[in-house]
Amino acid sequence: MRTVESPYMNWAKLRSAAKYNLSTSGIPNFLMEDFPFEKEDLELTYGVYGYEPLIEAIAARSEVKSENVVLSFGTSMANHLAMATLTEPGCEVLIETPVYELLVSAAEYLGANVKFFERRHENAFQIDIEDVENKITDKTRLVIVTNLHNPSCAHTPDEKLRQIGMAAARVGSKVLVDEVYLDTMFEDAPRSSFHLGDNFVVTNSLTKTYGLSGLRCGWILADKDSAQKMHRLNDLFGATNVHVAERLSLIALQNLDIFRDRARRLLDTNRPLLNGFLDSRDDLETFKPAYGTTVFPRLLSSDTEKLYKLLREKYETSVVPGSFFYAADHFRIGITCDIKMLRDGLERLGAAMDDLSS
Repeated sequence: MRTVESPYMNWAKLRSAAKYNLSTSGIPNFLMEDFPFEKEDLELTYGVYGYEPLIEAIAARSEVKSENVVLSFGTSMANHLAMATLTEPGCEVLIETPVYELLVSAAEYLGANVKFFERRHENAFQIDIEDVENKITDKTRLVIVTNLHNPSCAHTPDEKLRQIGMAAARVGSKVLVDEVYLDTMFEDAPRSSFHLGDNFVVTNSLTKTYGLSGLRCGWILADKDSAQKMHRLNDLFGATNVHVAERLSLIALQNLDIFRDRARRLLDTNRPLLNGFLDSRDDLETFKPAYGTTVFPRLLSSDTEKLYKLLREKYETSVVPGSFFYAADHFRIGITCDIKMLRDGLERLGAAMDDLSS
C-alpha cells in the first residue's frame, strides 16, 4: 500500500507554533460566545448527502444549482475528493509551482504522475499561458490552480483561467481551482471560476477568510455527473457529515457580513504594516499582493535554513519555510495575527536577517 505524508501539514501542526507566529494564513478563529446562534437552532442528527438548506445556501451564494454542490470537510478534503474522482493511477496531473504542498501529496497518493508549470516571482507569480499549453498532453487529466495563489496571494484574472480551461478541454481534461482565499478580495472578488467553462471544478470553504476553520465547512462545485460520482466516493471517505457543524455553517452563511467585516478590519490594519516592513528591506525581493492573507518574499542575502533556525531559537518567531512550496529561497509570512504580534514578529524577523547579514 502506498504511504504518503504531508511534510507541511506535519510541520504546521507540530512545529510551527511560536511566541511570535507569522506562519498562519487564516483569519483567527471566531469565538463561540460571539457566534449568532440559539440552542434551538441545533440538532444532532441528519442523513443523506448533506444538509439540504446548507447546500441550497452555498448554491445560491455561488450562483449554481444545488446538484452542482458537494459538501466536504474543509477545502483540503474537497481537493482530495475532487482529485480522487477526476484522476486515475498513471494519469498526468499538471500543477502550479510554487504550490501548496498538500495538492502534490494528494495527487501522488492517488497514483498520478505530477508535472509542474512555473509561476515565476519575476512575473508577479502570474501564470504563463503558453507554458501551461505546452505542458498539457493527451495524458493530462487535471490541471490544478489556486486563486488567490497560495503562497503569494497573486490573483489570476478570469481571462487567463478561461484560456487554461480551453487548452485543457482540447485533451478532455478538467481544471481544478482552489478558491479558498478568493473571498479576501471582498467586493472585488469575481464570480467563481466554475462559470468559466464546463470543465471547471472549484473548491472552497468558510475557513481562511471567515475565521470558521473549526466548522470544517468545505464544498466542491462540479458538473452534475462529476458531483454524483463525488457523493458516492465520499461514502468511503466521510459517510455522513457532522450535522451540528452543518447547522452552524448555515447560520454563518446567513450572517456572513459579521465574519467578513471582522476579516476586512484585520487585513486593512495589518497590510500597511507589512508593506512598510517589506519596503524597508533591501535583502528581500517581494511581490506585494493587493489582497489575501500572506506574502511570499525571496531572501537575497542569506541562507533560509539558517534564518529559520535563528528565528526560532533566538527570536521565538515562526514563518513558513519556502521549501514546503517548492521554492527554498522564499518564505511565507501571514498577516492574520493581531497587530501587536505582527509588529513584534516583523521586528524580530528584521533583527534575525540583520544578524545573518552581519
